[in-house]
Amino acid sequence: MKHILIIVIMIASSLISAMATKPDVTKIKILQTSDVHGNFFPYDFINRCPGSGSLARIHTYVENQRKIYGDNLILIDNGDILQGQPTVYYYNFINTNTPHICAEMLNFMGYDLGNMGNHDIETGHNVYDRWIEQCNFPILGANIIDTATGKPYLTPYKTFERNGYKIAVLGLITPAIPAWLPETLWSGLRFDDMEESARKWVKNIQDNENPDIIIGVFHSGRDSSKKTGKWNENASLDIARNIPGFDIVLMGHDHQLFCQQIKSTNNKNVATLNPGGGANYISDITITFTNDGKTKDSTIEIQMVSIKDIEPSQAFMNHFKSQYNDVEKFVLQKIGTITEKLDTRQAYFGPSTFVDFIHSLQLSISGADISFAAPLSFDATINKGDIYMSDMFNLYKYENMLYVMNLTGKEIKDYLEYSYYIWTNQMTGPNDNLLKLKEAPTGDDKSRSVFVYPSYNFDSAAGIIYTVDVTKPKGEKITIISLADGTPFDPNRMYRVALNSYRGNGGGEILTKGAGIPQDQLASRIVSATDKDLRYYLMEYIKQKGTLTPQALNQWKFIPEEWAKKAAEREYKLLFP
Repeated sequence: MKHILIIVIMIASSLISAMATKPDVTKIKILQTSDVHGNFFPYDFINRCPGSGSLARIHTYVENQRKIYGDNLILIDNGDILQGQPTVYYYNFINTNTPHICAEMLNFMGYDLGNMGNHDIETGHNVYDRWIEQCNFPILGANIIDTATGKPYLTPYKTFERNGYKIAVLGLITPAIPAWLPETLWSGLRFDDMEESARKWVKNIQDNENPDIIIGVFHSGRDSSKKTGKWNENASLDIARNIPGFDIVLMGHDHQLFCQQIKSTNNKNVATLNPGGGANYISDITITFTNDGKTKDSTIEIQMVSIKDIEPSQAFMNHFKSQYNDVEKFVLQKIGTITEKLDTRQAYFGPSTFVDFIHSLQLSISGADISFAAPLSFDATINKGDIYMSDMFNLYKYENMLYVMNLTGKEIKDYLEYSYYIWTNQMTGPNDNLLKLKEAPTGDDKSRSVFVYPSYNFDSAAGIIYTVDVTKPKGEKITIISLADGTPFDPNRMYRVALNSYRGNGGGEILTKGAGIPQDQLASRIVSATDKDLRYYLMEYIKQKGTLTPQALNQWKFIPEEWAKKAAEREYKLLFP
């Protein structure tokens, strides 16, 4: 034993001597996906065509990196993976007796961590609890609190040890979920402020783990100037700047590519990355640790990698071939027939067949007096002829419920005033813009015109006849002439209004900032709510009717009509070149 001990000491002494001349170097690779939205296969099941991005391509990139880094690679997903393509819808709500495809894929790819996103919560307890249980790694959510215990519902953070170095990863979610989703989907939970939670947990991690690197995985965007009700929806950069301790902040939620070093309040660089949406990019971070025997240093290199030209992993495609075939059969089910083509493009310039078709279905399904709806997809088309299950995801993009709410006539007018204010300008002449547009980069030093606000906040109404005067300021644009049947519209009367649950819970703030209803009073206005998503009821309605002839209701218009017409012709070409 004495001889062995001497040898060990000699070896240790040799190592220290060597380290003094040649530092020990350890490289650790961190890879992040975020906002995959069900884009697992290199195929778009909604439009039934080859698709960009996908976990299949991500898998190829990850496996190539694993050949270099081995176990020193840590793979993280940052939420919003359970909603989007029919692939996840099928395993969320149709085929619920087999292992969830998302858990199986993430396990197959060797993910080390996940983080919860708001669209994951949108699937409801039955779905996300089952998915979490089936993942072979923790799903984080330090600020998702179990109201019964006052403790985090999910794992707050995870610490990895690699070659003697400790990396702690803290997960947080945007807290604005009560403004978007019915409480039935997140019953028993609350969502605490991100900054307060980050400040608490980073100290906890430092005190208990003493890590070399702290990573924040935040399902939250970067523009904190736009609040959602009382919640700071996008707090990621605020935390990177204001709360010392983080070395890396991985962002998501807003689908905005981002890759920069941010200075924190203690003048330390914080690497911040967001790979956008749809699994088209992956965040790639290389941490290099050096140890000369006296001091340990680390450097962090960051890049955003496009995977559009990467070949899908054949191992991935072979492993999930049967699931691919099942989803393909699902989307090819015939639902019914329509005699007119539907597209969202006209919805921004006046009544459109697409949005009015949704209005008509909402009114028919709910029996409400008035309907509010928006084009949920910026540019979606459903062709004349047979409607398939895949078309339903173009018709209705999200898993919203259908609400009927009590609103006064005045609240309805104020609602529309706010909606049209956020997406139309006050024109002073026919050469002014009708819509609020901005230039957005597209890559290759080019840009294109896009809306200032997302299309899913472009609400119009059906069940009333009204005009929108584009020469008027906020609050004076809308004139409601009558109900659709010609009877008088009464500002003091209570009407039953059909709208989706996102809007009914305060999403887009049209009910709160527009109609003036306090956030905490919205629930009391709900008369009824469907137990399944609106897409399901639209699908069942179409099945029942068989053949439908959608028509624009023509219940509203922009005035002066000539000004709006000329502006629409110009802006249509800008938006849809």
